[in-house]
Amino acid sequence: MGEGNWQVVCTKSRWEKKVAKGLSDLGIEVYCPMITEIRQWSDRKKKVKSPLIPSYIFIRIADKNRNLIFDIPGVQRYLFWQGKPAMVRDKEIQLLRAWLDDKIYSEVQYSNLEPGVSLEVSGGVFKGQSAIVVEAGGNRVKLALPQLNCVVRLRLQDVGISR
Repeated sequence: MGEGNWQVVCTKSRWEKKVAKGLSDLGIEVYCPMITEIRQWSDRKKKVKSPLIPSYIFIRIADKNRNLIFDIPGVQRYLFWQGKPAMVRDKEIQLLRAWLDDKIYSEVQYSNLEPGVSLEVSGGVFKGQSAIVVEAGGNRVKLALPQLNCVVRLRLQDVGISR
């Protein structure tokens, strides 16, 4: 059933892994991009795998089999764009996989973290991207990624930076 285009499936909140396993068990090609984060509780820190894009997974399925996914608990609907099912190019999925396989966390090379300073991300999801420091304070930094037209907030401990 791994033919056709990649499509985006919306899941119930925190059901991404269960839905991905259920669809995979049906023989559907599934991709649920995961990241490892360090979560801190009052008494411990733990590495936790969580979805990069909460409540969304990618599947490759032939149009004739599109309704099979609704047999899996946790599936809500397909994502639509301009009245048609949203399609994701294979190249974009490969790029996403390559970014995530590189490293668990992004690394930022820098001399200081003052607003306006330009950086280059040397690893992880945003590897090779130019970034501009928007805000820096405490243990967080906010970076503008002009090539991706987005702004990301990062904890310094998650990107290998300590103050």
